[in-house]
Amino acid sequence: MASSFCSGCLTRLRQGPRAVLPPTTAVSRAAFHTSTALHRAVQKPKVSGHEGPKYRVGAAVKIKKKKPMEKSRPPAVGERKALRKRIILSNPNALEVEGMQELNGETMVDSRLRGQVLALPVPMIDQLRAVQAFKTSQGWSIFRRPGTVLRRETLEMGRLFDNISGEAAGSRTVVKKIITGQRKTGKSVHLLQAMAMGFTKEWVVITVPEARDLVTGTTSYAPLSEEEPNAYVQNAVTAALLSRTVTANQKVLSALHISQHHPALSAVKPGMTLEDLAKLGIQDQANAWPVFKALWAELTATSAVPGLEKNFRPRPPTLVTVDGLDHWMQNSAYRNAKHEPIHAHDFVFVRHFLNLLMPGKGKSTLPNGGALLYATSSSNSPSIYAFDVALKQVAARHAGVDPSSSEFPTPRPYSNPDPRVLEAFNSPKPTAAKEGMLDVQELGGLTKDEARGYLEYFARSGLLRETVSNESASEKWTLAGGGVIGELEKLGRRLRVAA
Repeated sequence: MASSFCSGCLTRLRQGPRAVLPPTTAVSRAAFHTSTALHRAVQKPKVSGHEGPKYRVGAAVKIKKKKPMEKSRPPAVGERKALRKRIILSNPNALEVEGMQELNGETMVDSRLRGQVLALPVPMIDQLRAVQAFKTSQGWSIFRRPGTVLRRETLEMGRLFDNISGEAAGSRTVVKKIITGQRKTGKSVHLLQAMAMGFTKEWVVITVPEARDLVTGTTSYAPLSEEEPNAYVQNAVTAALLSRTVTANQKVLSALHISQHHPALSAVKPGMTLEDLAKLGIQDQANAWPVFKALWAELTATSAVPGLEKNFRPRPPTLVTVDGLDHWMQNSAYRNAKHEPIHAHDFVFVRHFLNLLMPGKGKSTLPNGGALLYATSSSNSPSIYAFDVALKQVAARHAGVDPSSSEFPTPRPYSNPDPRVLEAFNSPKPTAAKEGMLDVQELGGLTKDEARGYLEYFARSGLLRETVSNESASEKWTLAGGGVIGELEKLGRRLRVAA
């Protein structure tokens, strides 16, 4: 179709202003691009009135020197660990609880004091410190003085200790228990209460405060001998055990004398006290294990050998506690000569304390009576299936279930449990008359009455600023998961101020 404009009309059209017309220079752009070209004038940089220095002209450059920083002195060796493990047992800001009774031979069996908090005697605190009974996770630092609640399990244990101490020498009972329970139910404090009762009755208290330290690869170790290359000894750990035992039981050990022959130790002389015997292993760590075996033979002796009857005295009962038993049921962080992991049961230190749980051969493992209390850990314990099965089997044997019965707990098929762990707790019925059978005791929460007495102690100490009634105690008992003592402590130490 032809256009309506002729060529003459097109020639008469006026030209637009110059600024509106596009530049004559060609702009390089893509053929398919539809945006308009940018007409931005290039702006020259503005020059200020004061120009900088010319080329190659020197200028005075002022450089501020940094002040020398004073480097702080690095902490000494072991200072951080000591600060991390520091135990504070007194808070001067807490109120003094009036009429607070102390734990002694009478109060630890008095059922009328159930649910009350008993103070630990001041002379005993140094002994408990020596055996490392206090833990940093326990709330000792919020009260005026350290105390412990008298719960049902504590009264039962107190009666056992009282009965064993009242029996004749040579026919005392031996109690063997593994303390279990969920987290914060007071297993470590239960062991502390047992130690306090042992010191009250003047027993010999031997403790392993943290079983985990023996298998983490932080201590020296060596093969026991060329005849037993698969058995390993830890001299530093054994020397530390002897040091704790001597410091805490100095009064008892200083009154007992050597009654057996020890040909492996040339430094042992007749008339030497058991305190001096234990110090031989502390002064020379290379002889720590032979000295410990000699000390254990003396503590379990019932009579003296010929020639040493002069200074012989009957040995007192012995209390052995181990905290964190779970860590001994697996391979340790140590390696043998072939760079293979060493099982915890290959250490003679661990093997000695585990063999005590088995029945004695011909006589009791503790001929002079005593108690073996081993506690598990629920805070940092490894999950070991064989150990869980072994505890169930121990409880079934104590309940009278025959191992050949279908009700007896057995490992799941293809679960591949550790046979050494199952064998360590395969304890049949003891043949000795006074030797008790291994039992498992599970600690739970406090009862409502015990929880109320525990919370009243917080109120009397100035921590809980509210009236403790049956309703409030029942409420906190429920919030604490059924009276879990660790959770009750959290609820009781919260500061509440009335509006």
